[in-house]
Amino acid sequence: MRAALLCVLVLFCTTVAQARDLEQLAQQPRWQALLHINPGATLRDRQRSYVDDADFFLAADGAANPVSELASTVEALKQEAAPARCRFPARYRFVAEALGWREAEPFAHCAEYQEWRRSVHAKRAVLVFPASYLNSPSSMFGHTLLRLDQGDDDGAVWLSWAINFGAVTTEQDNSLFYIYRGLAGGYPGRFNLVPYVQKIQQYSNMESRDIWEYTLKLDQSQIDWMIDHLWELKDINFDYYFFDENCSFRLLELIQVARPQSGLLDELRFAELPVNTVRALDQRGLVTERHYRPSKEVELAALRDRLDDQEQALARRLAADPAVAESDAFQSRPPRRQAMMARTAYSYVRFVNRKAARTEDIAGRSFALLTLVNRLPSVEDPELPDKAPPESGHGSQMLAASGGQRGSDDFGEVSYRLTYHDLLDNRRGFLDGAQIQGLGITLRSTESGAARLEELDLVSIRSLSPRGRFSKPLSWYVEGGLERAWAGRRRLTRYVQGGAGGSWRSGPWQPYLLASVRAENNSDFGPLITPGGGAEAGMLYHAGRWQWQLSSAGHYFSNDVYRHRSTLAVQYALAREHGLRASLEREGWRGDGETEFKVQWRWYFD
Repeated sequence: MRAALLCVLVLFCTTVAQARDLEQLAQQPRWQALLHINPGATLRDRQRSYVDDADFFLAADGAANPVSELASTVEALKQEAAPARCRFPARYRFVAEALGWREAEPFAHCAEYQEWRRSVHAKRAVLVFPASYLNSPSSMFGHTLLRLDQGDDDGAVWLSWAINFGAVTTEQDNSLFYIYRGLAGGYPGRFNLVPYVQKIQQYSNMESRDIWEYTLKLDQSQIDWMIDHLWELKDINFDYYFFDENCSFRLLELIQVARPQSGLLDELRFAELPVNTVRALDQRGLVTERHYRPSKEVELAALRDRLDDQEQALARRLAADPAVAESDAFQSRPPRRQAMMARTAYSYVRFVNRKAARTEDIAGRSFALLTLVNRLPSVEDPELPDKAPPESGHGSQMLAASGGQRGSDDFGEVSYRLTYHDLLDNRRGFLDGAQIQGLGITLRSTESGAARLEELDLVSIRSLSPRGRFSKPLSWYVEGGLERAWAGRRRLTRYVQGGAGGSWRSGPWQPYLLASVRAENNSDFGPLITPGGGAEAGMLYHAGRWQWQLSSAGHYFSNDVYRHRSTLAVQYALAREHGLRASLEREGWRGDGETEFKVQWRWYFD
């Protein structure tokens, strides 16, 4: 009897000890990373897995209980030739190392996994950051992906794999529908593996986006952890949210598997922008080197800028008709200058037709120009612009304090902006002529009243790309939210407006002209929605730390109300994260108007 009780007691103590060991093991950072349970991260429950697919878990409560999932994993993996080993090689590696399992060929029965692993291997991992692309809602803040290099030779990246995370969309989804579902979490997101050359073709060539590449400080074992876990994520669904649980957030989770002690996801995030991912890796010493890959548009601009005005005109004519090479105007130029014009013309033909089907005319002109380039003396490659990397720019959030006067009333203001950059912010690390602002709020207090909402910017996007001989992009903008505007008195109105037109550049000066439409919900107007049309003209000036903007916009509404606003604003970049801005604004309406002057200190942070 005593022996039986002793056996039961030993068994009970052993079971308790094993449960305690499993509980401690389940709290290990790597196991938490393998389950995508993050200590900080977004506003979601931090004790639950971010994976939204039951196929990823072996326990019924595995998404919320890492101990239960670990116990089920140990049970499923302990037998030799267990099918679960083929499904979860990274989990097997974790459990085997923790429990001291010693097997020479634990995956001998996993033919599909072994074949995949032979094709997907790497000695180097590189974070890739294609710059902002305002014509695509999913990429207006940029994008991030991981590149797996088979060696250390930069010339062999064409053989590399790219790890990408994105929303699973359909061809029927338009931009507005994509933004709505992306904000609301209406799309599943998945990891996929594609040849890196496809991404270069898409981003640099087709979309004319600069690409920044950051080599990560990961050793061979850490890279293998990441690749094995990628196999575990095949066909597994996550929720996809445009601002936080996006491509950048998921890549941080993947890197966390390789470096679970890095603390990449310890801090709470309201939004995960691609540039913040780069900063997080750089600040933790995980970036060893960076490489800039210019877009085809940047390369074409560098070729163009070597030519004088007459040579640019000749190169443009040559691109349309290679027979111009026999003209007196072309032949009168020195052979070296002819070579520069021919190369510019050839690059231009390739650039403007990069998305078009290859026709006989395009092929003929390309061949004739390439023949001309080869016949003329070779010339050195043009010097590319010295661009600052995106992570060197100001923080993506902004807090501001202002003081000023409107009419005879003094006022004070406090402003906050969640994202990201406007036309007068410090340009370092950002795309010229691009503005992306989201979720900005301003509270104003006057001597005669308590603080009240002055404006609420839901979104404000501007793309002022200058036009020239070799590129004729459309400039456009769209914005919406709440703002105070005159209608009998100064009142809060709800509005959406947008427009399109052209922008040009001459040295530091950039004038622009945009036609615009506005839809306004105003309690002083009779209809629920009052439409209006008008125009905006302006001038940007950039000089070192100084940014200037002069603009004037007016709208004539369908109820015979006319309103216009003219602004002169200047900002000086005190430091990377601090700016001082002053503005003078005149808001006018039929027969009257008010003038406002404001000085603002702006603090940028992540």
